[in-house]
Amino acid sequence: MTKHIGIVKTEYFTFGEHPHELKLESGAALGPITLAYETYGQLDEEKSNAILVLHALSGDAHAAGLHDGAKEPGWWDDLIGPGKGLDTNKYFVICSNVIGGCRGSTGPSSINPKTGQPYGLNFPIITIADIVKAQKHLIDYLGIKKLLSVVGGSMGGMQALQWVASFPQAVRSVIPIATSLKHSPQQIAFDEVGRQAVMADPAWCEGNYYDKKEKPIKGLAVARMIGHITYMSDKSMEEKFSRRLKEKNYSFKFSADFEVEGYLRYRGDTFVKRFDANSYLYITKAMDYFDLSANKLIHGDKRLDVRFLVIAFKSDWLYPAYQSQEIVRHLKIKGIDATYCEVKSTYGHDAFLLEVEEEAHLIKHFLHKTLKG
Repeated sequence: MTKHIGIVKTEYFTFGEHPHELKLESGAALGPITLAYETYGQLDEEKSNAILVLHALSGDAHAAGLHDGAKEPGWWDDLIGPGKGLDTNKYFVICSNVIGGCRGSTGPSSINPKTGQPYGLNFPIITIADIVKAQKHLIDYLGIKKLLSVVGGSMGGMQALQWVASFPQAVRSVIPIATSLKHSPQQIAFDEVGRQAVMADPAWCEGNYYDKKEKPIKGLAVARMIGHITYMSDKSMEEKFSRRLKEKNYSFKFSADFEVEGYLRYRGDTFVKRFDANSYLYITKAMDYFDLSANKLIHGDKRLDVRFLVIAFKSDWLYPAYQSQEIVRHLKIKGIDATYCEVKSTYGHDAFLLEVEEEAHLIKHFLHKTLKG
């Protein structure tokens, strides 16, 4: 197995020129829209081996391989590549940055063609359904009528479920990982605290900070620190940090005495260098609006020929295993072929990015059966 798939390049697809703008769930229209995306492997002649990888809140299109001159590979590089869980010798893997994002796709930091200035809060509120609707335009552009699978963790899992709700005939299988049918009040609460941290930063300026020297990096860093606490588990934090001090003694100042404090500050400081504060607001709001409970995932009594592999992690308290079990119960009631796997891990929600060996084993077997069946 190679370490990674080598040098890759981000591509861009633009659609939705007036009057063919994307109609959003809010009733607003958005266009033109650019999606940043990457592909790995080769599409077969029948265009039947395509897998769409869907990223989480802070992710982007760069899921695997190396960008020219970069040292760090894509965010799911351990899972995507020759011989890996998503084997690029067999499958054509696609990953695109979501609308509302800030990593190449159209979002609040993009230029509004009507004003010539960044959208800021003039960018319309989006939903997970809107994100998936935009992705469908990309898949159509690539000439793919039916995806072999859609796979993603956390918010990526929401998008995977939304693909079934929005375009059930365009998907053969679904792999939602560490996700839910809807946000719980606790999950909404964590997102709202993060948003309030951003909006409380004086440099936020009601979202109009793009032409200003000061950016709302302090508020966004705090939001990211809050997020990282929820991504880990009590046990993983104990194992990684315990109560270890950065120096031998307490400073008796409000500085980062403990290693865990230094880690959170580092995570916050690095995040603000690559992410836009307004995108954080828009994407977390889209996650909070997401709700495919009741009969919204599988419409009516018509049986769909779609297979599911639902993966959860024991120590994940942000998206606890019971939420994945609810997905499976919902599917079983509807007569859908669904397999549930709960992985023993101490990593918390981050496990979907870290427990790659276990995920790869499950996904390889599942995709092999799907391809044959």
